Amino acid sequence: MADVHTPEQRSHNMAAIRSKDTKPEMLVRRLVHSMGYRYRLHRKDLPGKPDLTFSKLQKVIFVHGCYWHMHNCRYGRVTPKTNTEFWRKKRQSNVERDRKNLKALKVADWDTLVVWECEIKDRHRLMAKLSDFLKNRLCGAG
Repeated sequence: MADVHTPEQRSHNMAAIRSKDTKPEMLVRRLVHSMGYRYRLHRKDLPGKPDLTFSKLQKVIFVHGCYWHMHNCRYGRVTPKTNTEFWRKKRQSNVERDRKNLKALKVADWDTLVVWECEIKDRHRLMAKLSDFLKNRLCGAG
């Protein structure tokens, strides 16, 4: 099946996808802030530039798009119809980079939490997950 967009339109659409301040990230930030927590954004001195960093707690949160980071949900399992091999390699390199960054953070004694884009649909469950992570010292990636 051919792409419904011209190569120029597709390029424009893909270039418009942001890595910071996405809707899922903004929702997580608002929820965490409403719980009374304060954080720093995108610290460049930490592996992976975590979306939210809680320095006093030694905790970080990543907000991942399911498609871009190949989550095991219906959104993450989508296979592009065009330029398939390029996108498979791109997405796989994101997964490998994430794994490396999470490992480096663990070695540096940081607790990590990954919030997936699909998880923001259930705000009550997300709020509970965030609360559990921020209150407890021993949490793993995931």
